[in-house]
Amino acid sequence: MTWSITWVEAIGWLGAALAIAGCAMKTIIPLRCIGIGANICSLIVSAYLGNIPGVVANLILLPINSVRLYQMLGLIKRVKQASKSDLSMEWLKPFMTRSRTKAGEVLFAKGDVATCMFYTISGRYRLKEMGIELVQGQVVGEMGFLSPDNTRTQTLECVEAGEVLSISYDEVRQLYFQNPQFGFYFLRLASERLFNNMQKMEEEIARLRAALPEVETVRKAASA
Repeated sequence: MTWSITWVEAIGWLGAALAIAGCAMKTIIPLRCIGIGANICSLIVSAYLGNIPGVVANLILLPINSVRLYQMLGLIKRVKQASKSDLSMEWLKPFMTRSRTKAGEVLFAKGDVATCMFYTISGRYRLKEMGIELVQGQVVGEMGFLSPDNTRTQTLECVEAGEVLSISYDEVRQLYFQNPQFGFYFLRLASERLFNNMQKMEEEIARLRAALPEVETVRKAASA
């Protein structure tokens, strides 16, 4: 007995294999690609057999899978572009609120509940605990967003009157998940801040170690 298969059956088996393979996919782009192939196969078979519900279902699923694939490819492209972009805040300014600051004003204190981050436009500001001065064009206050209990890790005071822009953490969350450029910007900003803090800490440790022999010499001379 010979066994033969028609072209319609071959397409049907191909569609079934693609549907099974799609269930095994772990990432969305291969899943969408296989889904599109399965939709095309199923559409051909359904049209040949006169299966109207199958035709309608696949005419709906095919453009949905195609659009989702296009959107995902576009998102990946934007993420790649964002990963190579600079740390510019220009595009974020329209989402921020402008306010004036006075000399001596404390914008936030260490231990306060953190609700927003700032961008300095003019004036001078100081992170009190670390003695770091900030001038115009710098972001500050983002570490409170990353801290486990959303509390300030430093005190920020205004040294010279100026203006700042602020954005709430609720808006930061929305931008983070909706905009890959901002997501990468924020991760790079936080990483840069952490590395700078680590460098300052290492420099301070090296300074203290260098000062130890002098302290020991003075202690011996005092006890002599």
